[in-house]
Amino acid sequence: MASNEHDELTIDQLAQRTGMTARNIRAHQSRGLLPAPAVRGRTGYYGPDHLARVELIKELQADGLNLDLIRRLLDGAGGSSGEVLRFTRALREPFGDEQPELVDVSELARRWQTTDGRLLAKAVDLGLLRSLGDGRYEEVSPRLVSAGEELGRLGVTLDTALEVMARLRHHADRVANLFVELFIDSVWKPFEAEGRPEERWVEVRGTLERLRPLATESLLAVFQLAMSDAIDHAFGRELRRVLRPHSDGSKRRGRRR
Repeated sequence: MASNEHDELTIDQLAQRTGMTARNIRAHQSRGLLPAPAVRGRTGYYGPDHLARVELIKELQADGLNLDLIRRLLDGAGGSSGEVLRFTRALREPFGDEQPELVDVSELARRWQTTDGRLLAKAVDLGLLRSLGDGRYEEVSPRLVSAGEELGRLGVTLDTALEVMARLRHHADRVANLFVELFIDSVWKPFEAEGRPEERWVEVRGTLERLRPLATESLLAVFQLAMSDAIDHAFGRELRRVLRPHSDGSKRRGRRR
């Protein structure tokens, strides 16, 4: 519980801090989701672990977990509610550093040089855009949208550029699943098999956080190798095809001389 009185909250203060009603806090206690407060006199005092637990319950409920599943997770966490909360927040942390940008449909029409609603719907389906209503959209990845626009300036049609993005997303999903499975099989399952010891939550969260840049750097490095090999192979073949007739013609002209 709280290490000093400055960390302690009454039930009304806890409700105010977490945006939850005192009635709901008492209901969580009755369900075994929240430990009883420390009672002095006739007042119950809640500490940092109570605060972390209430915030964790709210976030897990927002993720669609029911209270029974949340209770079981909290039972396994023991006194590590704060670490479990930090772990769940680390899971939700965006994988990149991009900030979405707002744009309206007229701006998109100007930049894409088309008013074809089919292409707009395709961009939404691919997750490049998120509709906000009233003709406004959120560019989920401005860099990816800019890449598609740059392909257009290079002579690639918007329809083809979106198809390329769709194929990229397909391959990226497979790579992402590969790293997620690696984390689950190599880190999470052994952690669960040990009974999710309290002292290892920090280590598991740290591994998850280190996996983020490692996955990005590994994918970029492998892609650079693959792109170099693909260019060498494709353009080597094209150059041989282009130069072969010229070489054959030179030989024939040399014989006539």
